[in-house]
Amino acid sequence: MPGMVDTHIHASQYSYAGTALDLPLLQWLNTYTFPVESHFKDLEFAHRVYTRVVKRTLMNGTTTACYFATIHTDASLLLGQIANDFGQRALVGKVCMDRNNAVKHYKETRQESEEETCRFIAELLNKKYPLVKPVVTPRSARFCSEALLGQLGTIAKNNNLHIQSHISETTGELKLVKELFPESESYTDVCNKYNLLTDKTVMAHGCHLSDEELIQFRETGASLSHCPNSNISLCSGMLNVRKVLRHKVKLGLGTDVAGGYSASMLDAVRKTLDTSKVLTIQDPDHRTLTFEEVFRLATLGGSQALSMDDQTGNFEVGKDFDALRVNVAAPGGPIDLIQCEGPEILLEKFLNLGDDRNIVEVYVAGRKVVPFTEPTDTVE
Repeated sequence: MPGMVDTHIHASQYSYAGTALDLPLLQWLNTYTFPVESHFKDLEFAHRVYTRVVKRTLMNGTTTACYFATIHTDASLLLGQIANDFGQRALVGKVCMDRNNAVKHYKETRQESEEETCRFIAELLNKKYPLVKPVVTPRSARFCSEALLGQLGTIAKNNNLHIQSHISETTGELKLVKELFPESESYTDVCNKYNLLTDKTVMAHGCHLSDEELIQFRETGASLSHCPNSNISLCSGMLNVRKVLRHKVKLGLGTDVAGGYSASMLDAVRKTLDTSKVLTIQDPDHRTLTFEEVFRLATLGGSQALSMDDQTGNFEVGKDFDALRVNVAAPGGPIDLIQCEGPEILLEKFLNLGDDRNIVEVYVAGRKVVPFTEPTDTVE
């Protein structure tokens, strides 16, 4: 099957994935996230975490990942190197944030953010990694000044780069953004004003976007990353995927580690289906997503959201071979096959029941990257 595309994952949060899910978003960031991310100035710590998350996502079938790192340039460059070394296709972003952070030792000024973003882009591009590219990464409008947002939009445009950020994740966040940008009509309007909505933009969450905002997304070509585990785990909201697709907005799936507790895209598939069913319970007229539709979002939909569908996402002739070889009946695996089943049933069983034990080989751009050629943790 085609490799899976994680359109939104915080590599720097992997060390505490599966814990710290007892607070809403804004408290969660100050209590857990920012203190942990501040440790990535230590490159040895960064190397240990980033090696583990790249290996884990590859083992779980993520052939392409769109990563948030931290504000630390050298550690972010290290993440790019590690993704390249293991052969993963990746977009890597040095996080930018110059205001409203309550953690004193995890801050940067506007000038530092701009200068270090330019250094990060230049040095990563200079590495000439075939599958790893930089992505301009304002954390969100809440954490960036108007001047920084404007500069980042210009940097992305001048270098023809991808952009990633967060949008409309919680109602509390919407209120804060409205207070910070009172002249703007909506959260989407803020991003559009600073040239952050392009056909190479992916925005995470979007749980509370209006129809008018979704129209702006379609008109600019910007995409959304649906992160259902995180949306539920942090009680942020539930994205109506059917509504997004009806507006013809590009959409992929994201794990959003560590707001989402699993680094597996199979979990993102299952939580997407669960969220759609909850929406149907709430509104019987809502048409529940099928597993085929969600499978598409996890593969081709993700590559479209990252504007990489000319390279990957399915097995069309001319695209790179990003693929998983799945053994549904892997010995000791989680799936019991009672009778002979056709391919569609086998796929459905894998999406609902499978895990990394069923993923016996992973290929990226035609190269077999799993099983790993190096012994465990030699890349340290």
